[in-house]
Formats: sequence, C-alpha cells, structure tokens
Amino acid sequence: MLFPRIQTYFDSLDDRSIPEERLKALNRFRSYILEKLDHSEIINLTFICTHNSRRSHLGQVWAQVAAHYWGVPRVRCYSGGTEATACHPNTLDALTSAGLAVKKTTEGENPVYELRYSEAALPIVAFSKLYDQAPNPTNDFAAIMTCDHAEKNCPYISGAQSRIAITYADPKEADGTPLEKQAYEERSEQIAAEMRYVFSNLPV
Repeated sequence: MLFPRIQTYFDSLDDRSIPEERLKALNRFRSYILEKLDHSEIINLTFICTHNSRRSHLGQVWAQVAAHYWGVPRVRCYSGGTEATACHPNTLDALTSAGLAVKKTTEGENPVYELRYSEAALPIVAFSKLYDQAPNPTNDFAAIMTCDHAEKNCPYISGAQSRIAITYADPKEADGTPLEKQAYEERSEQIAAEMRYVFSNLPV
C-alpha cells in the first residue's frame, strides 16, 4: 500500500483528458513494458533530461510509485542527465506536497535523498547523475526522454533497447516568481497522471 496521502493524491488524478498526441508516446511506453512482462524480464526504465534536477526525477518517482500501486512486477526506475547538477529543492517540495517522505542523507552540492512512498517498498534514492552513471543500467533499458533539449541534443543513448520521447514543459521557468510552487506541483501532477495511465491498465 501507498502512504494514505499519496494514495488519495493518485486516486484524484485525471488521466482521461491526456491529449491524443501524448497518448501515442505513452502507448509506446506501455508497449515496451508489456513486452517485458510477456517475457518475465526485468523492466529497467531510465528517465532522462539535461540536468537531472526536475522532470527526470519526477518521472522516475511517479513511474516507480505507479508500478508499486498497481502491482506491476520487476519494475526498476532510474533517472539521469546529460550532465549532473543537483535534485532541485522545488522538485522535492512538490513530491512532499503529494505525500512522499523526503529525507536528506548526505550534504554537499549534490545531496542524496531518500524518498519514501510506502512502508512495503524500499525508498527511492535521488541525486543528480549522468544517465549512464551507477546505479543506472547501461544496457537493456528504455530511455524516456523528458525534455526537448536532451531529446534533440543526445541522439544516441548507448545500451537503450528503446528510446521514447515523453517531454514536459520545464517548471524552472517559474523559479523565483510567485508561480513557482504552482508550476512544480502542476508538472508533478501531469507526470503522475501520465504514469497512472501507463501502469493502471497493465495485465498483471
């Protein structure tokens, strides 16, 4: 089970008004997962954006939460960038608002965080890293490109079995403005709703 606040959050999401053009990419993502399920294989999913600070972390977290909630087995979610920076505090605040328990486990310019969403699951370990840096897989994974810049400027992802562009507007544009909190929570909600769509109807 999820923490009660996260379950309430997830149950309130609307995945029925996703635009048709986005459904095409999400259905490709679902097809990759289905193929892995059919062969009883580990499902490695790496969410990639330029700095691994915002959208890729949100993708990793909500995909892992959705897989746990709907009992999709053998799903391992990761995130990475074409460069490493730090997981942005606003990203963590948006996840906290949705009900995750966030704990900083190291200090420094690129801290490591543990993100808990269920008593029955290991925490997600979050920090900024290159997409091919440990603990991320280097082969047999799907690369989910969450930003246009990484999609256009990183044409080849070594080791990826599939590359799927599911890009999102960058909440960074609202940093330092009165709309900052709203922008991050809206992006988190959009990503969570789309991961709900992908994982909620899988045959498990």
